[in-house]
Amino acid sequence: MFSFFKKKKIVAHLKLSGVIGNAGKFKQGIDFSGQEKIITKAFSLKKAACIAISINSPGGSPVQSHLIYNLIRQEAKKNKKKVIVFAEDVAASGGYLISCAGDEIYANSSSIIGSIGVIYSSFGFTELIKKIGVERRVHTAGKNKSTLDPFLEEKKRGHRKIKKNSIRFTQRFYRCSGRKQRN
Repeated sequence: MFSFFKKKKIVAHLKLSGVIGNAGKFKQGIDFSGQEKIITKAFSLKKAACIAISINSPGGSPVQSHLIYNLIRQEAKKNKKKVIVFAEDVAASGGYLISCAGDEIYANSSSIIGSIGVIYSSFGFTELIKKIGVERRVHTAGKNKSTLDPFLEEKKRGHRKIKKNSIRFTQRFYRCSGRKQRN
């Protein structure tokens, strides 16, 4: 029997929504292990003319973002499929990095896009601890294990190391996105 539907092409659609990494109480973020089979299957569909990815993520883990980005690019190249990304409300930080895996990116004029960079934040409670007479005891197996401890004085070496890592992560984002880094 002859069918008009045999030659019809489809568009495979992936929806990535949430914080990147196993975050939150129920560990429901976007991570590589939870997306690997879905992404691979979408690219393996013979009738898929291209892959559409909807992303709605403020970012999260740089490692998980890179793993997902690399898998999308690898599968696109292997299966010779175009990737079209649609940014929903937000595609920031790692969400933006994953978006850069697309051959084309579309966004609403109200979408929040970009925000490349790395942030580490902490509080310094050393004066408060002294004032109320609390003695802090830290036992580590490694000299840099307490770098971000808010109850210890910040050390210049730790600050330099965090700054160096932040710059390194940011440079990787720019390399993947193909954009020029601004200072």
